[in-house]
This record gives sequence, structure tokens and C-alpha cells, in this order.
Amino acid sequence: MTEYTVIRVFAERLFDGEHWLTNQLVTFKGQMIESVESATMPTNGEIERLDVLAPGFIDVHVNGGGGALFNHTPTIEALARMVAVHAQFGTVAMMPTLISDDYDVMSQAHHAVCQALEQNMAGILGMHYEGPYLNPIRKGVHNESKLRKPTEGTLSTLLNVSRSGKLMVTLAPEQVPEGFIEWLVSEGAIVCIGHSAASYDQARQAVMSGVRGFTHLFNAMTPLVSREPGVVGAALQTDLPTWCGLIADGHHVHPAAMRVAIAAKGSEHMLLVTDAIQSVGSDEKEMPFLGKKVRRSEGKVTTEDGTLAGSDLDMATAVRNAISLIGRTPAEALQMASLRPAEFLGLEHQFGRIKPGYRASLVALNEDFVVKATWIDGQKVWGSGMA
Repeated sequence: MTEYTVIRVFAERLFDGEHWLTNQLVTFKGQMIESVESATMPTNGEIERLDVLAPGFIDVHVNGGGGALFNHTPTIEALARMVAVHAQFGTVAMMPTLISDDYDVMSQAHHAVCQALEQNMAGILGMHYEGPYLNPIRKGVHNESKLRKPTEGTLSTLLNVSRSGKLMVTLAPEQVPEGFIEWLVSEGAIVCIGHSAASYDQARQAVMSGVRGFTHLFNAMTPLVSREPGVVGAALQTDLPTWCGLIADGHHVHPAAMRVAIAAKGSEHMLLVTDAIQSVGSDEKEMPFLGKKVRRSEGKVTTEDGTLAGSDLDMATAVRNAISLIGRTPAEALQMASLRPAEFLGLEHQFGRIKPGYRASLVALNEDFVVKATWIDGQKVWGSGMA
């Protein structure tokens, strides 16, 4: 019979994913939450006392961390490094993201993620291919020489991750053949629009074909203007359930634009994402990035010509910014970092709530929402008192 470690923590304030509660004793048994119950504050030192406990953050768009960029080192060791670094900032689960690259790099990355899933590596949910089926007109920092039209026979071998984990594909719908989006959805992919010059009608048709999300809203997509609502206009429609990723670093999107988007769409369909590169959790000021050199300064990373190259953002900072820059409540900000991405991925019965039967993947915060400890599947991976 399997022996499970039992851990108890006491939270003066607990956000269970929907409501704020006070003075709660949470018991983990193995990887799962066993119970959540009201209790008096413990007086002995055996039970850890926390200011704030919340569901851990889920980042569906993370390119690297701690000096490791997944494109540069598409290995299981790089994935472990990314998980360890982002856990410092409350991330308990991620979709490692591969920026447009050659098929051999895509294949190596695919193999590494499949290996991580087979080994039940904590913190890895699957994989996100950001490209290479993007529009050169809206390429952003992506290398134009890596962008191309899809070849189904080759691509089929890179979709196996959807059998054991989650698979995201960001593409420009105007760059792929008719029926391609439906085929990807049938293969288990969560399809998102990004780096696209599509018209509003093209984007709407893609949503009707199965598109579920919009990658880094406002960035690298046709804007909303009076006579042509563009991809942004399609993203903010509410008649069909789609989700929008927001890079809430104050550099990618103006806070006013984010406020307008949430007013139109509702925070329940907004995801906080980082688009983080290897600078997060690293002290480096300059670093290589897809054959270019990027510089980190004042909370952003840019190429020599000033193009944003991913971000220097972590999820805890994104939560704080959602409160301070966008004016969302702490509950909304925490949901946009946990429950909403869980719903987007179809994992809302495992993540995003602190309730019995959910994964014990949690973040302890102070009153200023700075991370003090992180648990992934019942194991403390960051914070004081670690073995």
C-alpha cells in the first residue's frame, strides 16, 4: 500500500479560487488536497502559518527562465530549470513555449516534453508551439526565415504530446489552408490566433472553426479600428467562448487598453501570461536570443532595434500589476493567473481552486502578493523550511 505524506498548513487568509476565507487549515495528502476547514490559529510550530494562501499560478506562455531558453536548449533539463525558476514566482504549472523554429528543433522540443510527461515531471502540462505558421507582416521578434506553411505529414509527428498532456498551437489563420484548424482541433490541439494580419471576418471564421484563444492580445495582430475590427475585435467578442492572453508588464499593452479589453470581454475570459524568456530568474543584462542579442532594461527585454523580445515578467508581478495597473480586485487577479488558465486548458477540476480533490499546487503570499512559498503537487519547491 502506498504511503502518502500528510502536510498541514494554516492560512490566516485563503482564496479558494472563488471566495476569501479566514483562518483555514489545509491538509495535503500526497499530491492532493484532502481537506479545508476552519480552525483556530495553531500555537505550536508544527503547522506552518501563512498570511495568504491561493491556488498556484498557471502560465500558458513561457519561453524560458533562469538562463535557459527552450529554443536554445530543447531538453528535459531545460524544462526542469524553467519549472524551478518560475516556482519562485508562484507558477505551479506551465506550457513551455517554442518560438518559430526548424522542424528538427520542434522535434527535439516535442521529445523533451513527451519525456517530461511520461516521467510525470511536476509543473509541465504540455507544450505550446508559437508558430511557425505565422504571418511575416506581424512576425514581431520571430525569425522570418523560420515562418512557413504547414506540412501535415511532418506536423503529425509533433502532435503526440496531446495524447498525454495539453497541446497549444498559435497560428495566423490566413496562413493555413482551409480545414487545417479543424484538423488540429481533431488532433487534440488548443488553437490560438497570434502574429496574424487576418481581417475581422477571417478571425471570426477561425473561431467558428475551433480557435479557442488569442495569444498576447493586442500584440502582433490587426488592431480594432472603426471600419475593420481586426483580430482584436474578434478576440473581444463574447458570443463564443474564447480566452485572451494578457502580458501585464506595462510595456506590451498600455493599462488603459487592458482595462478596455476586460470591460468588453470580462475578466473571466482573460489569462495573465508572461511570455518570459531566459532573463527571468537570471542576473544577465545581455543575452543571445534566436540569433540576435537582446538587452534587459527597466523590466523589458528588447533587440538592438527596440523590438520587444518576449518579456522579463513573472506571474507574481503580473498579478500585482493586474491589481495596481489595471484596477482589478485581488480575487480577479488571482483567478486570471490560476482558475482562468485552468478553464482554458480544460483542467479546472484539478487546478485553480483550493478544495478537497484538487491538486495541492498552491502559492503562499504576503499581504503585498509577494511569493513566500510554492507547493507543486504537495511538495514544497520554493520557500522557507525546505528540506
